[in-house]
Amino acid sequence: EEQLVESGGGLVQAGGSLRLSCAASGFTIDDYAIAWFRQAPGKDQEGISNIGTREGSIFYADSVKGRFTISRDNAKNTVYLQMDSLKFEDTGTYYCAADYRAPGWYIRPGFGDYWGQGTQVTVVT
Repeated sequence: EEQLVESGGGLVQAGGSLRLSCAASGFTIDDYAIAWFRQAPGKDQEGISNIGTREGSIFYADSVKGRFTISRDNAKNTVYLQMDSLKFEDTGTYYCAADYRAPGWYIRPGFGDYWGQGTQVTVVT
């Protein structure tokens, strides 16, 4: 069974850092773009970052550009999201999703053959 499992969320003070992991099982991520989405209470889901299968094929939403860094380790079948300089407005549930052979330089509509269950990130001031 294909699965994505997020981990690394938690409670952090504003200005702090967290590193999220998205571990895949039941399939290999080599041919998949992996994106991170987040959803805050009362807000629409936001696609914040994506990493494609080609080197350098990466997307960041303006809201996280310069603060978050996405990376992938195909050998570990895992994608990471390093989140620095966290702000209160980064609070939300973070999900990762995999999309077969999707480009990494943007998040296409309907992205996500597989989705994780989410991990909570809470930033306090």
